Amino acid sequence: MTPSFWRGKRVFLTGHTGFKGSWLALWLGKHGAIVRGYALAPSTEPSLHALAMARSATDSLIGDVRDLGALRTALQEFAPEVVFHLAAQPLVRRSYVDPVETYSTNVMGTVHLLEAARACSSVRSIVVVTSDKCYENREWQWGYRENEPMGGYDPYSNSKGCSELVAASYRSSFFNEARHGEHGVALATARAGNVIGGGDWSEDRLVPDLLHAFAEGRVADIRNPHAVRPWQHVLEPLRGYMMLAERLHAEGPGWAQPWNFGPADSDARPVSWIADRLVDLWGGGAQWRSNAQEDQPHEANWLKLDCSKARQTLGWIPRWDLRQSLGAIVDWQRAWLDGRDMTDVTLEQIEKYERTPTHD
Repeated sequence: MTPSFWRGKRVFLTGHTGFKGSWLALWLGKHGAIVRGYALAPSTEPSLHALAMARSATDSLIGDVRDLGALRTALQEFAPEVVFHLAAQPLVRRSYVDPVETYSTNVMGTVHLLEAARACSSVRSIVVVTSDKCYENREWQWGYRENEPMGGYDPYSNSKGCSELVAASYRSSFFNEARHGEHGVALATARAGNVIGGGDWSEDRLVPDLLHAFAEGRVADIRNPHAVRPWQHVLEPLRGYMMLAERLHAEGPGWAQPWNFGPADSDARPVSWIADRLVDLWGGGAQWRSNAQEDQPHEANWLKLDCSKARQTLGWIPRWDLRQSLGAIVDWQRAWLDGRDMTDVTLEQIEKYERTPTHD
């Protein structure tokens, strides 16, 4: 990542009111980017957007990616060079309850964003963020590579596979490498999942549910303690997205591909391991228990990514291991409970992360 690249860059960011989007907007602003956010109002109370972006310079527009006209107008009026598409319905269990919302947001929202960008002559690089769950999950114990088939059992996972196919079609049809001199746009997709960090209050998320229970003195219930996920701090893939956007802008379509951003194999851990570490970090008698239910919706038990391409080609290597990440999350949560200025706390964690050397 090159901080000087972002100084004065006009960046359009969908989903800026969400957990990942709020972290990204703050980070971009820290390095002098001119950011316009486009998203629905925050879906949780409290929200990271409200707490940590109070002094953010982000130009915030409340809008729906399912509204093509409004999205196209917002993009054209702002005239960005870089576009990050993070807006989504991000929850597996919610996708079972409302599959229509999930598909309309995640699939048609991606179509609308790319169609709006296609009509905006200033755009040079686009990063569409999907999910590690976009793959046809065969419960393998090794990582999925970028050329593995798309799939998805549940509506959320399947919608992310569809989003990848939409992006691939637009890349071939409208942002083709052979015609880059005509359209000037390079489009990539980024696949990351099980992102954790301070300021996440989303429903049905392991770390927020655990910390909420601990703060209230309750025993936390866990429905799938043996499930293995590639856990990583939110700053890890966000740095990957920014590095990718820089390459797309500077070097063009050679980087216009799908990319995995995940942790080292040693940080693909069972849910129970995460719960035990957080119990130790929180202290004060924190506890959890297994509460598996036979009628709960299907969720994958094993999922890992092969991130060799990002490491060897893009030079993206994680900086915080899982223990460091969990420590940072507990520190953030305690700072919030203590009433600290969360803009300062969040920016301090970004600064600390930037000073940390990469590890492999």
